Amino acid sequence: MAVTLKEIEEIPASYPVPPSLSMAAMALNPDAIWQRLEAYCRVRWTAREVVWTVEGEGAWEAPVSPATLNTVEVWESGTWVECTPAASPWGGYEFPGDGPYRITAEVGGGDVPSAVMEAFRRLAEYLADEPDRAGVSSYSVNMGGAIQESYDRNPAWMGRAMELSGAADLLRPYKRRA
Repeated sequence: MAVTLKEIEEIPASYPVPPSLSMAAMALNPDAIWQRLEAYCRVRWTAREVVWTVEGEGAWEAPVSPATLNTVEVWESGTWVECTPAASPWGGYEFPGDGPYRITAEVGGGDVPSAVMEAFRRLAEYLADEPDRAGVSSYSVNMGGAIQESYDRNPAWMGRAMELSGAADLLRPYKRRA
């Protein structure tokens, strides 16, 4: 089976327009949120170029979709030479030799599903939430004398934002394969 060694994905010219958000969530960078969602997903909704370097004999398919493959090249005698490998029964290509191969494709496009827009909204609202609510692992109030309020936030709250916000559940059908 052919193995993807390298993936170079360009940043698209623009991302989809975000859904309606609170003022705090609108202050966040929407491109950064889209990039975080795309890192989790195998689907792209805005067009960009991707170049994969693949090695090995056997079947290979694009790890992100939708993908329109433009060129396939094999490394021969110190240069890239265009080739046309056979189609794989699972979609993608069947590479006849060890390669390496370079595949250039245009990926992305189509309407953003409502579940993905809701995942965007949940993640943005979670990231914009007041620190006394988002990712808090302990909370205390001292009523002796002056009222004092304190909380401890798990340092992993940001790293787990996709799961803690509920966005990951909505993105499950689009999740990138390991």
